[in-house]
Amino acid sequence: MPRRLTIVTIILIIAFAAWGVGCVRQSSASPPASAASTAPAGAPAAPAPVRDHQLQEDPPVGDKLTLTDDQWRARLSLEQYNVLRRHGTEPPFCGGYTAIKHNGPGTYHCAGCGAPLFSAEAKFESGTGWPSFFQQLPGRVETESDTTHGMVRSEIHCARCGGHLGHVFDDGPRPTGLRYCINAIALDFTPAGGVSAATAKDGTPGSAAVQP
Repeated sequence: MPRRLTIVTIILIIAFAAWGVGCVRQSSASPPASAASTAPAGAPAAPAPVRDHQLQEDPPVGDKLTLTDDQWRARLSLEQYNVLRRHGTEPPFCGGYTAIKHNGPGTYHCAGCGAPLFSAEAKFESGTGWPSFFQQLPGRVETESDTTHGMVRSEIHCARCGGHLGHVFDDGPRPTGLRYCINAIALDFTPAGGVSAATAKDGTPGSAAVQP
C-alpha cells in the first residue's frame, strides 16, 4: 500500500509540473505566422501599442472594432494573440487566475479592445482554475457553437472585437445557472472608481493585462 501511494504521489507531481511548464511555454511561444507577414499595399498601418493613455468612456453596446491580423499582432502580446485571435486556451491555475482571485470590486474588460465584459460582482470560485462568472454585462458577450475536440460547447467571444474569451456552461450558481469560463489573459481589470492601467483611449490594450 505505501508503495502504491508513492507512485500515485509521483504521478500527481508530474501532472502539476506539466501544467506549470505549460504556463512558462505559453509566455515564450510565438503564435502561428499569418498568411502574409506584412499588410497589403494601401492597408492602414498597424497602430503602435499605447501603454500610458486611459480609456475615459466604455465603447457603447453595438460598437465594432475590426482590424487586420497584422494590426492585432501589433496590439497584443504573443499570449494574448494566441488566445484572443487563435482561440487558444491557457493552462489552469496560472498567475492571472491567482491575481484575479484577489481583485476587489470593479469591471473586467476585453484585453483586446477595452470593451466591458463582466462585473466583479458576478465572479465566483468554480474550482476549475479559470476565472468564472455567472453573468455577463448586457450585450457585451456573444456565443457560437464550438465542435472542436470531439465536443459540442458554446464558445464565447467579445461582442465588440470578436476576441475569443472561453466557453459558457450550464453548471453555474444561481441566479443564472451559467458558468462563463474565461481565459484570464483575455481580461483587463478596472477597480471600482478607477481606470484600467492596460487600456488606451482607442481601446489599445497595454502590458498590464491580467495574465495567468
